[in-house]
Amino acid sequence: MKSKRLKVFIAEDDPWYGSILLQHLSLYPDFIPTLYTSGKELLSNLFLLPDIVCVDFRMPDLNGKDIVESIRVQNEDLPIVIISGQEEISVAVELLKAGATDYIVKNEYTREYLWRSLFQIRQNLDLKEEVEDLRDQLGQKFNIGSSIKGQSDAMQSTFKPLRKAIDSNINVLLSGETGTGKEVYAKAIHFNGVKNKEPFVAVNMGAIPPELAESDLFGHEKGAFTGAFETKPGKFEAAQGGTLFLDEIGELNLSTQSKLLRVLQEREIVRVGGNKPLKVDIRLICATNKNLAEEVKKGNFREDLFYRIIGLPIVLPPLRERGNDILILAKFFLDDFNSRVGSDVSSLSEGAKEKLKKHSWPGNVRELKSVIELASVMAESKVITSDDLSFPYSTSDSDYLNRPKTLKEHEIEIISHYMKEYNNNVVFVSQQLAISKTKIYDLLKKGQLLIT
Repeated sequence: MKSKRLKVFIAEDDPWYGSILLQHLSLYPDFIPTLYTSGKELLSNLFLLPDIVCVDFRMPDLNGKDIVESIRVQNEDLPIVIISGQEEISVAVELLKAGATDYIVKNEYTREYLWRSLFQIRQNLDLKEEVEDLRDQLGQKFNIGSSIKGQSDAMQSTFKPLRKAIDSNINVLLSGETGTGKEVYAKAIHFNGVKNKEPFVAVNMGAIPPELAESDLFGHEKGAFTGAFETKPGKFEAAQGGTLFLDEIGELNLSTQSKLLRVLQEREIVRVGGNKPLKVDIRLICATNKNLAEEVKKGNFREDLFYRIIGLPIVLPPLRERGNDILILAKFFLDDFNSRVGSDVSSLSEGAKEKLKKHSWPGNVRELKSVIELASVMAESKVITSDDLSFPYSTSDSDYLNRPKTLKEHEIEIISHYMKEYNNNVVFVSQQLAISKTKIYDLLKKGQLLIT
């Protein structure tokens, strides 16, 4: 597993010493250091989610213990390294008890000790991530009976092809409106099939800017383009031996469609900027909320790629055509919400049931889950009434979830993708997109842009 670059925040009020530490950490490409000249400035920027914090013990506004305690209120796990001129053991013990990860005394060996400390933290973080990934893989066991609910004829008609997909290695195309459960079906196929111990990698093609789709899928070599600081494997390599789930496949542009077709035909990829073919062995599951046959007629989707990915088609019905499945799912979501948050709301009134059955559900199962969870919070008793139900995600004349996105929404989506692609490097992203750093910081502060 390739380690990500770690953001290291440094709080040091001495400009000369701060610049020394900044230059020192900049020598190693896996660290992205940022210098702050006061404790309060560092604390006010924790929303940028650093991976490690290095703090001078004696800052003019806050001492090391104050900073450690303030950080621990917001983040219990963030590694904190204290750098101090204080050599008293009692001071070090007090800070370590307060939650510091390491304590380094300022002397001629400080930089060497800091290297060792950060590398040890790096190894611990990598190990923790590997353990969590393994736990996620082992924990994703899909019991079809508990994961997929439905007794309607519309749902029953999907179970036979679902079983056939599980018992074979054929490519699968899942079609249906937004929110009908296509990813749930994809996971059910993978985690109940013969490849269930291998990776399951999901990619939403609609969320990737067209110019980055090829790099995201097939990877790139170091120096392949501006900002390619290191070789990065793509999603095909990440899914090696397992399943690659391409959601919203209909959003791919024709150029990337051609490259995807070649990969599926040759069973090999070439990273962007590279020339060495790499063999890939994956099971492909695609999903779309579009009619791909119509997209082929319109010239928006390659016919040869369509026949390559269609394999075993499964069409998921919209919720409005599933009759009493609406109530079965509503009770399932209600019980699930209760178990997660400790709520005692346990049932729906007859009026609430009728209101649910009459709604058109433009957001399908995903909308129903949100509606039930909101109603559970708003309910004044153990029974959800008709008055407790509201549909904030629906409009009377159009599907809110499928409406055309605004220019601002497209802009945020592109910035978000670049931030993820380039390890949340605000300066680099602002340069690549020709926008100001202030614009990105404003979006972060308003919660309109999330970093991971």
